[in-house]
Amino acid sequence: MHDDNELKIAGHSEAELKAEIKASEDYNSSGITVLKGLEAVRLRPGMYIGSTGIDGLHHLVYEVVDNSIDEAMAGYCNDIKVYLEDGPDGEICTVEDNGRGIPVDIHPEEGKSSLEVVLTQLHAGGKFDHNAYKVSGGLHGVGVSCVNALSSWMEVTVHRAPHVYRQVYHKGIPEKPVEIIGDTDRTGTIVRFTPDFEIMEQNSFDYDTLAARFKELSYLNKGISISITDRRIEPEKSEKFHAEGGLSSFVKYLNEYKTTLFDPISFECQKDEVSVEVSLQYNDKYDEKIYTFVNNINTREGGTHLSGFRAALSRCLNNQLKKSVKYMKKYSESLESSDISEGLTAVISVKIPNPQFEGQTKMKLGNSNVKGIVDSLVYENLTNYFDEFPDSIDKLLDKVTNAALGRVAARKARENIRKKSEGGGLPGKLADCSERDPKKCEVFIVEGDSAGGSAKQGRDRQFQAILPLWGKMLNVEKSQEAKVLNNDKLQPVIQTIGAGITRYNDTGSDDYDSDDEKPAEKEKTFDLSKVRYHKVIIMADADVDGSHIRTLLLTFFFRYMRPLIEAGYVYFAMPPLYKITIGKKIFYAYDEVDKKRILAENAQGIDENKIPIQRYKGLGEMNPEQLWETTMNPETRMISKICLKDAEEADRVFSMLMGEEVEPRREFIEQNATFVRTLDI
Repeated sequence: MHDDNELKIAGHSEAELKAEIKASEDYNSSGITVLKGLEAVRLRPGMYIGSTGIDGLHHLVYEVVDNSIDEAMAGYCNDIKVYLEDGPDGEICTVEDNGRGIPVDIHPEEGKSSLEVVLTQLHAGGKFDHNAYKVSGGLHGVGVSCVNALSSWMEVTVHRAPHVYRQVYHKGIPEKPVEIIGDTDRTGTIVRFTPDFEIMEQNSFDYDTLAARFKELSYLNKGISISITDRRIEPEKSEKFHAEGGLSSFVKYLNEYKTTLFDPISFECQKDEVSVEVSLQYNDKYDEKIYTFVNNINTREGGTHLSGFRAALSRCLNNQLKKSVKYMKKYSESLESSDISEGLTAVISVKIPNPQFEGQTKMKLGNSNVKGIVDSLVYENLTNYFDEFPDSIDKLLDKVTNAALGRVAARKARENIRKKSEGGGLPGKLADCSERDPKKCEVFIVEGDSAGGSAKQGRDRQFQAILPLWGKMLNVEKSQEAKVLNNDKLQPVIQTIGAGITRYNDTGSDDYDSDDEKPAEKEKTFDLSKVRYHKVIIMADADVDGSHIRTLLLTFFFRYMRPLIEAGYVYFAMPPLYKITIGKKIFYAYDEVDKKRILAENAQGIDENKIPIQRYKGLGEMNPEQLWETTMNPETRMISKICLKDAEEADRVFSMLMGEEVEPRREFIEQNATFVRTLDI
């Protein structure tokens, strides 16, 4: 018996229990909201396409193209065309293929055309019938209907000989039943749609982003042609992608500007309804680039197929090392994953009937059986290849044992850096700021002691730090990690930023077979939260040498501190080229165009030959006040944020600009020389 005379059950009072019973009585069918048709997609679009921003906009295109690719994987389509054009109510994207055409006959259960069922109902389509599509991509089987739901207007035209069928939709609702509009002797589907920007954020289809994905798809589906045409511009822009070599062509493209050890090792095989296609090649660089796909979907976070590949490659190379007396003398311990990954470029594509992805965005494969299948098939094929081609394994063992020795040296160098950091030491040349909130702090990495001296005097000491550089900067593109860590020009940069370094690869995930295979040095990881300044501004002269310094530093950040760029923390300072004095007024021009504008606007009736124009050859020519006013004052300066739009293309460009191969660099200069606005020779 309780003093308050109330019954208590499981810690709840009688009043609380009565309230809960009342709530449960109110929770009946009237409290269940049924979203019919495509209402759920329009209400919660992010659940289906990830976001309503630019990525979601492009996802709409990919979903339609994926349907055509599924037809291609089933063997019924080999030509896909994509068009971008301006329409009366916004941009129109058209996807046309020569597949079988979406079925148009009356659906036995729904009593309406199958075309309308597929376009207006979630989880309706051939992908749920194993006989129609053994493997498919798409977005959990709801792709094309989601696109319809998120389009203000969609038109689907189906060629299924002998007739052409058509249906138009507005915000997912059919205008009228499917109708026959003509005759045809071919098959295929044409989907045209305008995104609904009442739901989607206002954006425009990006040609380059779409083209990059279609190029990728052409590699993954050899023999298929995919073209994209942009009719929004004059003259229109168009590209066609076709790769007879499949993944082998993909790997060659990724290694285009690199010196490779041997031709790509490529093979296709199948086991237990799982199709595995792999192509790999080693180059003389130090980064790893692995791309993994499941049914053409880019699994950026890896998964069981990547785990199986890593396990097989590690086991194969360690076994090959044990068989080599020559290389066991050089390095007698087991190779670690970081040794094996150095210089590796690989593409792994698996096609399976029922993929299980972790998360709605399909970034990681979860099918447990795939790991063992990929492991056994890759190990068998690689072992056979190396037994057949001893020269290739000899070159590769030389590469990976050098990497192992370099790893040992890098570990020692990293330990020295950590000891310096733990001692609270910052570079002696660093003039730090007094503010301690990284969001409010910025550091100028300045070329030369002279400019560094002016910057130190001209800066705002509250939030601006100055780190002068001196001497020749190391080209990290041609250097092993140990050399980078021990470099006396880069150590001050690493200490100043304060977040450590790691060699960044384009691998989507660190899927290792076991914890024992993972890189042992936890301190390798670059920790963005420890960055001491949220603006890292590279300030170099506006000449050829200054451009070289910027490129060298940017290469270092891309290879060893990539999250710094991805977070938007890296900037280029934009010092002026000219000081123009007109009467008592002083103007600063940042390029030739800016100079002409200033003269046109402020020197009417004045003989331009008599106007004092000073051409700055270097930052050191400016006194502290000028440097502050033109280049450092947040109120008046111009700085350029470095954005990483396409890591794959950035990797290729850095390899081309900073690598060993001269000819690609010469071609790049010849092709782009006319675009240079200011050239100081």
